Amino acid sequence: MKKLKVVMFLALAGITNCLLAGHAEDDWSEPVKPYRTGQILFDRLEFTRTDNDADLIVWDMLAWYGGDRNRIYFKSEGKNERGDGEPSELESAEILASRLIAPFWEIQGGVGTRGSMASGADRENYLVFSLFGTAPYRFEMDNSFTVNEDGDIAASIEAEYDIRLSQVSYLQPRLEVNAALTDAESHERPSGFNDVRVGLRYRYELSREFAPYIGVYWSRSLGNKADLIRDQGGDESETGMVIGVRMWF
Repeated sequence: MKKLKVVMFLALAGITNCLLAGHAEDDWSEPVKPYRTGQILFDRLEFTRTDNDADLIVWDMLAWYGGDRNRIYFKSEGKNERGDGEPSELESAEILASRLIAPFWEIQGGVGTRGSMASGADRENYLVFSLFGTAPYRFEMDNSFTVNEDGDIAASIEAEYDIRLSQVSYLQPRLEVNAALTDAESHERPSGFNDVRVGLRYRYELSREFAPYIGVYWSRSLGNKADLIRDQGGDESETGMVIGVRMWF
């Protein structure tokens, strides 16, 4: 019986020492000091050929700087149609402050602008709030909510998913949905669901930082936005092929 008590005492002492060893004293230095870093990512930098024989240069990029919890982001999307004599169209350019609120999720807030990149153009300025991160099953999402100077409210959802085919190749479906909660007639954005776009890209990594890709997409205007485009003599749907590169540094 005495031997059993001795063994139990030694076992308890060993467990206690292991538990205490995992806790640092208050005056001990941190094992990993906080630090700041950054990244510039071009998720899409591509040449597009549409079914209407239009040639487009498209970009979708983001840059960030900060630590594990707090960061500053710059996001930009836009396109330029070659040969049409018009300046590039800025779909969005945003500066946001970001805070990590859960594993893989950040809440962001800031300001943005969109419209023609012509000198002196009257662009739309807005406040933007975003929920940015990775949903279960590794869906990368950027959900945003904007309010412009006139109080017009719009929202968008973007989702991507990487299907790994090998160590260096991926198949990536992509979905984008745009909607408006209020009419913004001056910006040709009626209330309701406005656009949906789905795409599929095959990407091959020559290195982690540089990955060319090819793909296809289909987009369609919806509801009141489709009616508006038809009244103007345009096409409410578009299909295209893309070739581009995803790169970061």
